Amino acid sequence: QVQLVESGGGLVQAGGSLRLSCAASGRTFSKYAMGWFRQAPGKEREFVAAIHWSGDSTYYADSVKGRFTISRDNAKNTVWLQMNSLKAEDTAVYYCAAGWVALSTSGHNYNYWGQGTQVTVSS
Repeated sequence: QVQLVESGGGLVQAGGSLRLSCAASGRTFSKYAMGWFRQAPGKEREFVAAIHWSGDSTYYADSVKGRFTISRDNAKNTVWLQMNSLKAEDTAVYYCAAGWVALSTSGHNYNYWGQGTQVTVSS
């Protein structure tokens, strides 16, 4: 079992930055791929970024590539999402997820989810 708790969301002006954190419980955190997803009001959940359990590989949605960075520290059971150059369209609830896969962009491959943290970008 893995429990995930996100933090770091908030209100920021367009062009600003936020750093989301996802703290995980459980001894097997280092064996899970971690992903960030988001869901805006009235829209479906969408993939944002993912990182291999080793931290050696990452993958990003085209909409955030070059602006967002996913990273992890297995010793701290934590994954981060650094978000720079934020845009109004980045406004959403952001979720972190843990999956028993190598790397995946599909939410269906993730087994555990956090409760989400709200990110609001004002234009």
